[in-house]
Amino acid sequence: MDQREKIEIFKTILKRLHQGENIETLKKEFGEIIASLPPFEIPAIEQELLKEGEITVRDIIKMCDLHVELFRGAVSGAGREIEKLPLGHPLRNLYEENKQILKDSEVLSLLASSVFSSESNEGKGEFLKELKELLKQMRNIGFTHYTREEMLIFPYLERRGITAVPTVLWSKHDEIRLKVKMVLDLLENQNSDERLKKEMFELSRMVADMVFRENNILYPTLKILLSDGEWAAIKIFEEEIGYYKIDPKDEWKTSEKPLLPFEIDPRVSGETFEKMPEEVKRVVGQLKPDTYQVRKEEDYDLQTGFLSKEELMALFKTLPLDVTFIDRNDRVKFFSHGHRIFHRAPTVIGRPVQFCHPPRSVHIVNRILQSFKEGRKDVAEFWINLAGRLIHIRYFPVRNEKGEYLGTIEVVQDVTEIKKLEGEKRLLDWKD
Repeated sequence: MDQREKIEIFKTILKRLHQGENIETLKKEFGEIIASLPPFEIPAIEQELLKEGEITVRDIIKMCDLHVELFRGAVSGAGREIEKLPLGHPLRNLYEENKQILKDSEVLSLLASSVFSSESNEGKGEFLKELKELLKQMRNIGFTHYTREEMLIFPYLERRGITAVPTVLWSKHDEIRLKVKMVLDLLENQNSDERLKKEMFELSRMVADMVFRENNILYPTLKILLSDGEWAAIKIFEEEIGYYKIDPKDEWKTSEKPLLPFEIDPRVSGETFEKMPEEVKRVVGQLKPDTYQVRKEEDYDLQTGFLSKEELMALFKTLPLDVTFIDRNDRVKFFSHGHRIFHRAPTVIGRPVQFCHPPRSVHIVNRILQSFKEGRKDVAEFWINLAGRLIHIRYFPVRNEKGEYLGTIEVVQDVTEIKKLEGEKRLLDWKD
């Protein structure tokens, strides 16, 4: 069956959906054909429907949820297994987000077509408003969905020696992030209709293509490789990053201990390797797991990592900050000795902090400390000019996990050069 025939069949499906026909009936009748049609081809077919005038843009947008339901069968058999996972499982969350992302990519294409074909200024203005709002929402795909994959998922693949897949996908994520930003900038600057239309169609295709890659390649791989302990760890941190247009349920539970990437056995058995999608096996080749032991015997466990005494001392010495800590009894307990702005000597250790300030300002120091101890304030900040430099001074209460006051940290920084910064200088702009 050639592409033209597929297009005609797809038109038939959409028309019958529009007429209210049951989705399951259409799946049974056209399931194999649907499975052969990648999601990023759908917008082009919809444009043909619009040209024929039988279905309006509004009609198709209303049907987008149905399209997602209908075409989710286009993922591989392993991909469909993800739908059997309980709601709230981190992998199921990613999959459910992809339904929303696919819908938005489709709506983007339709709105782009409508904006630049509308003969009515009023109609064009309405579509432009919807388009801007949609694009602003789609920026959050990068902040939530892609960031969770990059920060929480990819480390588990990399630990097992699977580095090519995360590298390619992260590059694609960044291309989409940049494309969304570029299209929004073009809209704001009122660039030519043809340029905008072209870029929006391209963005729609890129987003849908990523959904296809994830559903068919990444997610089946993750389902095979990651254990419940690994998913338990991911579950702990994913809410902090956030979700894209879903409100995850809490149906998934596990008694397994959460496992971070450095805690797992990174070896992949031959049997497990054979179950992975062919696309992954082709790029992986011979697996070389990362066996590096990040935690050394003498390291302190700092909850978010491990540092030796030597590393800890060097770290405080290197930070471009002047740091002093006083305990809950208002006694100086520690100060850094790298980039000092105000003089400190070890003779200050154990000294009441009130004696470290001129008598005329002690009453202010006491008021700040009291507000911290009572939980009324979370910061006190000041800035002064010192020998032609702008010095920023901040005090923060330090609390334990129960919210109990442990002391106060003073952070002093020379912000003279920081205050002069303008525009952007990105990592890729760095030259040695």
